[in-house]
Amino acid sequence: MTSDAKREVEARKERMLSLHLVGRGIRDAAVLRAMREVPREAFLPPGLELFAYEDGPLPIQNGQTISQPYIVAYMIEALELQGTEKVLEIGTGSGYAAAVLSLCAAEVFTVERLPSLAHPAAERLRELGYGNVTVHVGDGTLGWQEHAPYDAIVVTAGAPGVPEELELQLAPGGRLVIPVGPTPHLQDLVRVRREQNGDLHHETLCGVRFVPLIGAQGWED
Repeated sequence: MTSDAKREVEARKERMLSLHLVGRGIRDAAVLRAMREVPREAFLPPGLELFAYEDGPLPIQNGQTISQPYIVAYMIEALELQGTEKVLEIGTGSGYAAAVLSLCAAEVFTVERLPSLAHPAAERLRELGYGNVTVHVGDGTLGWQEHAPYDAIVVTAGAPGVPEELELQLAPGGRLVIPVGPTPHLQDLVRVRREQNGDLHHETLCGVRFVPLIGAQGWED
């Protein structure tokens, strides 16, 4: 990008932060700081840089999308992170949300079912210096048992129900945030808490629209 284009991108980022994040209720200082520091334009296909900080989803490879900045911030804020947690993300996509998570938590493990997305995302995260993120190719509906339990789990695709395997991998005191709905493209965002005694508590946060979560405990491909 030219220097003028870079200045314009930075100006648009500041507008996004003030209008679409703070202006719509995002208050977590760590989340806001991470959203400012992570260059969303670096996670987009070439030619979309000037659209990076518009508050809407954008296309990436394989018919997938990068979520709108507000919903990324909202979901991460809903995890109630303190900076010491081990987090599991389901649906790596371009790696953008994993990068934001990496600045809000101690460790991030992220699962992507498509190798054509996972491998470039891992390389991009490594090149940009997000060294506490580990990318895995697999069925995200089954989580990543090797590193369980997790203090927080976030799912960036819509499921027909909360996958039992993800609930099992949630640590006592942990939070799971996931879009759930009866159709592949319209959901409610649900937060699941595992109490210290093991009980699970579900609450509905807001309506959302995500690509479908494909896998053994999600939608069929």
